[in-house]
Amino acid sequence: MQILLPLSCSVQRYAEEIVDVDRYRPDHCPQCEARDPLTGHGFYCRTLVDVAFDGLIRVRRYLCNFCKRTTSLLPDVALPWLRFSVSVIALFLVARLLTGLTLLAAARAAAQATMPYQRGQFWIRRFQKQAPALSLALAALAAPPAAADFVSRALRMLESIGWTAAHRFLFSQLRVHLLGWPACLARYG
Repeated sequence: MQILLPLSCSVQRYAEEIVDVDRYRPDHCPQCEARDPLTGHGFYCRTLVDVAFDGLIRVRRYLCNFCKRTTSLLPDVALPWLRFSVSVIALFLVARLLTGLTLLAAARAAAQATMPYQRGQFWIRRFQKQAPALSLALAALAAPPAAADFVSRALRMLESIGWTAAHRFLFSQLRVHLLGWPACLARYG
């Protein structure tokens, strides 16, 4: 299970802070609700592409001594199962779908000048498919603005709430992913 760790610093600073096993240790198991602190259980590495960072980050893992399951602390700028950060995808989608820039110009706006055309199309298709559900889910956080379609409405709501704050809310409570679930996980979502 992943817990989204609110990150109020840069990715580089996160790398320094996560080394301390006690700094962000959960006080209970989110899976079995055991009230004992979890035991440090090492790290796993994953790639992350952010506007100012492209490389590996270490994700802290903890083990519950009762249910023997692990929990990892994923920084909230990272989207589960995707390599690119919330901010990169947000910049691209806003530039392409709200501003109307071309795919190449939208990729440049997201600091991804060499991004393949297919990746941008993938993000757009998945966001368009998820827009009605996102608009409904985000109505708990912001009043839905008048918009021509669900895509514009969802983007404007995400802009007013803040992409990272909305992602944390959606992922942890409603299990709605900003770009929809991957096909392999849709039946469990």
